[in-house]
Amino acid sequence: MKISVVGIFAIGLLVLGCSDAKKEDAKKGYTNSIGMEFVFIPSGSFTMGTEGKNSLQSHEKPRHKVIISKSFYLGKYEVTQEQWKKVTGNNPSKFQGGTKPVESISWRDAKIFISRLNALENTTKYRLSTEAEWEYAARAATSTKYSFGDDESKINAYAWYYDKNSNQTHPVGEKSPNRWGLYDMHGNVWEWVDDWYDAKYYDKSPEKDPLNSVAGDTNVIRGGSWVNSPEFLRSSTRFFQNTLYKGDDVGLRVAISIDDK
Repeated sequence: MKISVVGIFAIGLLVLGCSDAKKEDAKKGYTNSIGMEFVFIPSGSFTMGTEGKNSLQSHEKPRHKVIISKSFYLGKYEVTQEQWKKVTGNNPSKFQGGTKPVESISWRDAKIFISRLNALENTTKYRLSTEAEWEYAARAATSTKYSFGDDESKINAYAWYYDKNSNQTHPVGEKSPNRWGLYDMHGNVWEWVDDWYDAKYYDKSPEKDPLNSVAGDTNVIRGGSWVNSPEFLRSSTRFFQNTLYKGDDVGLRVAISIDDK
């Protein structure tokens, strides 16, 4: 796991919001009290989804413009087992290792973790990213299949995936990051996001800050995992699991809201 030195302005930023000076500080990133590192993700717009023709891509249509109106922080890495244990006191993972991503957690487990993390840090800013925020961050200002381009042969430099995984997860941050400094956005473990799953959501989602909050039985996961082929690791790939699913291929990445005012 690669650790960087960041500013120590954190609590004031989270609680009080951003003045112009603090906005500049925010771009340097943030590390919380248990060592979770976060990358500043600027507001902006992008084209979400794909025009692919196979069945895997059918719920990634239509391609559509999305505006992310507020900057936010996103975890530099997937949440690790040691971080999970510091917050919850347990480690449910099948593939044990402190710097490996936590897995075998349900969407509801992820939400409980975030609630406890908020209490630990005395804030309400921690959350799961929306599906749109996740893809926006994964693409990192690209419009290609992957954050590094369309050439699938380069994926081994960026992702743990089927045939390149030793049949298990790996410590976070061992592969190359995307352009915005985020690691393992392709592969290692799928990541729960906040949205409930709807195969037709793209047909009706709003342009600005979309979030499917209509509850159902399944939630969206993003990014692909160590058990998947590269096709499942594309930036636009969306998949789903039952809200209570606990698989050794699914973990989470945490976001932090920022008051841009």
